[in-house]
Amino acid sequence: MKYKSILHLDLDTFFVSVERLLHPELQNRPVLVGGLGDRGVVAACSYETRRFGVHSGMSMKVARQLCPQATVIKGNSATYSKYSDVVTEIIKNKVPAFEKASIDEFYADLSGMDKFFGTYRFATELRQQIIKESGLPISFGLSQNKIVSKIATGEAKPNNQLLIENGTERSFLAPLSVRKIPMIGSKTFQTLLGLGVREIKTIQEMPVEMMESVLGKNGRTIWKRAHGIDDSPIIPFHERKSISAERTFHRDTINMVQLHATLTAMAENLAYQLRRGNKLTSVISVKIRYSDFNTYTKQAKIPYTSADHILIPRLEELFRQLYNRRLLIRLIGIKFSGLVGGHYQINLFDDTQEMLDLYHSLDYIRTRYGDDNIVMRASTMGGTLVGRMDNPFNGAPPVLLAHRQS
Repeated sequence: MKYKSILHLDLDTFFVSVERLLHPELQNRPVLVGGLGDRGVVAACSYETRRFGVHSGMSMKVARQLCPQATVIKGNSATYSKYSDVVTEIIKNKVPAFEKASIDEFYADLSGMDKFFGTYRFATELRQQIIKESGLPISFGLSQNKIVSKIATGEAKPNNQLLIENGTERSFLAPLSVRKIPMIGSKTFQTLLGLGVREIKTIQEMPVEMMESVLGKNGRTIWKRAHGIDDSPIIPFHERKSISAERTFHRDTINMVQLHATLTAMAENLAYQLRRGNKLTSVISVKIRYSDFNTYTKQAKIPYTSADHILIPRLEELFRQLYNRRLLIRLIGIKFSGLVGGHYQINLFDDTQEMLDLYHSLDYIRTRYGDDNIVMRASTMGGTLVGRMDNPFNGAPPVLLAHRQS
């Protein structure tokens, strides 16, 4: 039987580590990165905050109450993307096949390298090179599949490494909490606790049919992962199926000028990204979350387009159809899906060459000057700030929060 060698690399508390690299005085101090307002969320937290019960994804307000001595930083996604790209380039130059799973997480297929270097030695040298050239701490797990390697990385942290030899996967997993299995969230965990299942060993001793009867088809997947069985491939390129944007207001609002301006700015930005990526959308949707947290969405199918002057009126129409309550609005969002490759085609009845030339000029200015927002629609003034995004069609995954609990 031919075994694979799959490496999982994870930058430790990535956002915090970047901030410490830029501000050495933050070393060994509790640090929180995320939204600064009461509605902000913790995007990343240092290990020093975790003994106070702080974790990624929790409310920043609660985190500050739990650890009032922490330094709170808003963070900068452009800076984090830059450092992520540094690490990506190192891996790309050393590894024949790799997957960038998120801004701070990578998989690499090292199968066959043991004939020449020894995969563990190669992984160790790669990790040391990343630490030396980026200045960032990173951990890895190495095994014959992605799931076991990912769990091994979690056990190796912080700033360490762990090899799981072929044939030892089950014994490695057995004593660990079932929460260590990827895809087990709090709800599934509570269900398993109700069955008396706390350690992975218990799942290993259960028949797969029992897991399926309780958790459906996910039960079989969890059972296989508990046994160290996983055949998911390395995915070197992520084809985006949709792009979206949403904004939470600092204060709930029914200010229609602000809502219209924010909606227009988001649509303008996403339409630009479509054109830059030579993409067209055929499905648009609007999302509204009210002050009582009830959330509603409405979508419409449209002819393929990437033009602001077509998309914005349709989105405004969806918003008017959706907004039929007098409650304050907490959040609005839009999404473009049904994407295909292609350039915007002139509409013989509505468009002019001047309109196409205007788009070309505006896109050129945006591409050249980026976030400086040199040119903007008058109708977007007064809206909640909407920044430009990185190219969503460059094959990299979306820039998400740094790791949940790692």
